[in-house]
Amino acid sequence: MSSGHAMPGKADFAAAYAGPDPRGYFRALAPYEYLTPHHAQRVFRLLVAARAPRAVVDLCCSYGVNAALLNHQLTLAELYHRYTDPALDTLSAEELTLRDRQFYAARRRPEAVPVIGVDVATGPVEHARRAGLLDAAFAENLERAAPSPALRALLADVGLVTVTGGVGYVSQRSFDHLLACVASPPWVAAFALRAVPYGPVAEVLAEYGLVTERAAGTFPQRRFTGPEEREGALRAAVEAGLDPAGLEEEGWYHAVLYVSRPAAQVTARPLATLLR
Repeated sequence: MSSGHAMPGKADFAAAYAGPDPRGYFRALAPYEYLTPHHAQRVFRLLVAARAPRAVVDLCCSYGVNAALLNHQLTLAELYHRYTDPALDTLSAEELTLRDRQFYAARRRPEAVPVIGVDVATGPVEHARRAGLLDAAFAENLERAAPSPALRALLADVGLVTVTGGVGYVSQRSFDHLLACVASPPWVAAFALRAVPYGPVAEVLAEYGLVTERAAGTFPQRRFTGPEEREGALRAAVEAGLDPAGLEEEGWYHAVLYVSRPAAQVTARPLATLLR
């Protein structure tokens, strides 16, 4: 996740991604009940089951939270509990990484698939790699440049690209750079704030033969940090032609899920059926 803002007035959590381990990240987000990875866990597991054993690219992966929930017998609530526990305060980042490696290894699912993490923040992706969450980690800015040769070499057989907090921070350029390197178009599953336009991303994905479906309903993302965020979110919703009643008006950002697949697969098994 980059440090840019997905919409005006949105709080900047860049400092939460600056540390060498996830303690600051979870402690910064805990008061606002950030939930998107929780919603994504079930969705991504269903999509991976349909694509296995092909690898996953997690774009804007930060500390590997999606990989942790995808490949391990864990819940997001358990991760919040772990990394906000004062008992970890005396550990160095290196000591925590070693403990994390043991922690995740003991909870690895038999159905685990390789995960390649991409994020602009070096510290988070390196922690996730050393902790055993990511099979490969790349601190690269795909908004500015195509994937490095090392990343490109791993993309040939990717079956799924996932994003939970990145759309709006990254644009269609990142998706274009990724898909240009994949032998056959992967599926793409993205959670995005509902007021953030996804049309430009869907248009680029369509150039690779992918049809984008939107899942029914919305998913609570997190609570607003204060009145400024709330007003910004309400304004953004109205400007996007959306009704904030019962959603942003209740004090929460809400995300929507987009899944893009080849047309024949969409016809054979619509998203509502796939996620049932």
